[in-house]
Amino acid sequence: MASIADVPTPFAHLNLPSPEEYRKRKVALISGITGQDGSYLTELLLEKGYEVHGIIRRSSSFNTGRLHHLYMDQHERPNNLKTHYGDLSDSTNLVYILAQVQPTEIYNLGAQSHVKVSFEMAEYTGDVDGLGTLRLLDAVRTCGLEKHVRFYQASTSELYGLVQSVPQDEKTPFYPRSPYGVAKLYAFWITKNYREAYGMYACNGILFNHESPRRGRTFVTRKITRAAADISIGKQACLYLGNLDAKRDWGHARDYVEGMWRMLQQPAPEDFVLATGETHPVREFVEKAFAVLGISIRWEGSGTQEVGINTKDGKVVVKVDPQYFRPAEVELLLGNPAKAERELGWKRQVDFDTLVREMVEADLKATRSLVEDQN
Repeated sequence: MASIADVPTPFAHLNLPSPEEYRKRKVALISGITGQDGSYLTELLLEKGYEVHGIIRRSSSFNTGRLHHLYMDQHERPNNLKTHYGDLSDSTNLVYILAQVQPTEIYNLGAQSHVKVSFEMAEYTGDVDGLGTLRLLDAVRTCGLEKHVRFYQASTSELYGLVQSVPQDEKTPFYPRSPYGVAKLYAFWITKNYREAYGMYACNGILFNHESPRRGRTFVTRKITRAAADISIGKQACLYLGNLDAKRDWGHARDYVEGMWRMLQQPAPEDFVLATGETHPVREFVEKAFAVLGISIRWEGSGTQEVGINTKDGKVVVKVDPQYFRPAEVELLLGNPAKAERELGWKRQVDFDTLVREMVEADLKATRSLVEDQN
C-alpha cells in the first residue's frame, strides 16, 4: 500500500524536455501586465519575439488601457499576446495558469504598489505583495518547473526606507517604513530563499522610482504633470501635495524594463539595483513640470503653509495638504547602479529633464483631447 509520501504532487510529472531544450521557447508570463511596467515590458518582449501571457484581474470596467495598442481580437487577428484572469491571492488559479502556459520566464510585477494606500490597506498589501510572491513561487514548484523557469521579482527602493547609507546598493541594509515596504521585504527574502533552497533561477530587481506618461495618476509624479497641464489651460486651479522635500531617484520605466529582461539572461541569478545615481526633491519636479509649460514657480511660506505661486499672475497653484503626508516618511532615496552597469551592461538612457518634459507634454495633449486617457 502506497504511503501518502508516494502520491505525486499535481502536475509533478508534466512531460517536460530538459531545462536547456525547454528554454529554447520564448514564453513569458507577467503578473501586473496592465500596469506601467507591464505594458512597457510587454512591448519589449514582443519585439524580441516572445509569446507573452499576462495575468489580469477581473473588473467590471476595462483595466487594460495601457495594452490597447498591442492587443488584437484573438478571433480575427491572433498574435503573441494573451491574457488570463487571475490574482496573486488565488493559489489554485496561479497553478492552473502556469500549467497551461508553461512559461520560460516569469516577471512578478503585480502588487498593491501605492505606498500611502498601504497604510490604509495593510493586510491586503501584505497578502498580495508578500504572500502573493510566495504563491507564485510555489506554483512554479507545484508544476515541476523549478529547474525550467527563470523568475524575476519586482523589488523596490522602498526596502531601504530610513536609509542606512547613501547611496544605496545591493549590500545596503534594509529598513522599510511602510506596510508596502515590509511586504516587499518578505517578497525579496522569499525569492532569495527559494533560489538558495531549491536551486531556482530567481532574482530580485531593486528598482528605484521609475516614471512615464503611463504612470498612474495617483502617483506623485503623474499627479504633478497632469495638474500642471490642467492648470495651464484653466481646467484646474491648484495642485495639492504632501512632502515637497522628499528626494527620489527618478528614471524612465522604459529603461528599467530592459534591465528586468537582462537580469533573466545571465548565466546565474543575482539581485541588482537599477537607478540613475541622481536624486531630486519633489519641489524640483514641480518646478520643472510647470517650466515646460512656461510657468515659473516662486515658493513662499514654510511647512504646511508653504505655497507655490505662478510668477506671471501671482496666483497660488501649489499648496501643501497634510493628508498626503505618510505616517512614516522616507526622506531620501539615491541608488548606486554600478553592479548593473558593470555586469548587465545596463544604463539609463532618459535623463531627468527629458522624463519630466515627456510626461508633461503627454498630459497636455491628453487634457486637450476630447477622449480622456485612462492611465
